[in-house]
Amino acid sequence: MKAEQLREQSDEELVDLYEDTARELFDLQMKKASGDTSQPFVKMRLLRRDLARIRTIQRQREQQPAETADTGANNG
Repeated sequence: MKAEQLREQSDEELVDLYEDTARELFDLQMKKASGDTSQPFVKMRLLRRDLARIRTIQRQREQQPAETADTGANNG
């Protein structure tokens, strides 16, 4: 999923998407561990990247209000 698409999602939707993606990655890892190689490993790499994108956007949103508060305090 592209970062632009993720930025359009609400915070709640990002949390749900993160949980779904993490569950899918976990399931693929379990299949890999049990010897099932029908799922391509490329899919696992893409899921890890999606998780990182989601976490990055969540972190940016957490820091954004703090940055505006910090800049306002320095101008006073």
